[in-house]
Amino acid sequence: MRVLAICGSLQAESTNLDLLRLAQKRAPAGMDIEIFDGLRHLPLFNPDIETAPEPVKTWRAALSATDAVLVATPEYGHSLPGGLKNAIDWVIGTGELERKIVAITASAAGEGRGLLGLEALNGTLGAVSARIVGGAPLVRGPRQEAQLVELLDELAQAVATRAS
Repeated sequence: MRVLAICGSLQAESTNLDLLRLAQKRAPAGMDIEIFDGLRHLPLFNPDIETAPEPVKTWRAALSATDAVLVATPEYGHSLPGGLKNAIDWVIGTGELERKIVAITASAAGEGRGLLGLEALNGTLGAVSARIVGGAPLVRGPRQEAQLVELLDELAQAVATRAS
């Protein structure tokens, strides 16, 4: 099972990127998680562009080659980061995310943090009829790793159910 992991933050020392790296280490047997670091290279979405630029082709190919997606994202301004929204905009019309299983979460500093960003992401993913798994922030601390493992198990089960 191939899972494409996407960090909504472009920050080099992002706690959400750390969460995705931990997911790679704690993935259940048979799950391969690849972190996609190409959001920073995507141009702003422009429907007038007829031929997709190379970074967009790379993004679309990466999504097409996976069974599911795992997104860990911060909340910016009570919403999702602009770079993540831009990436989703690039594939709304071409279908690479259409009906894809997408696990969403956030590495949060405390209870209640990150909820609005995840709600906004959930709404945006509705444009591609994505099947959302999870959706709660994971509070940094002693329970975060166990909660991440639960999310990965839920993601694996969703993919297995779809395949059968």
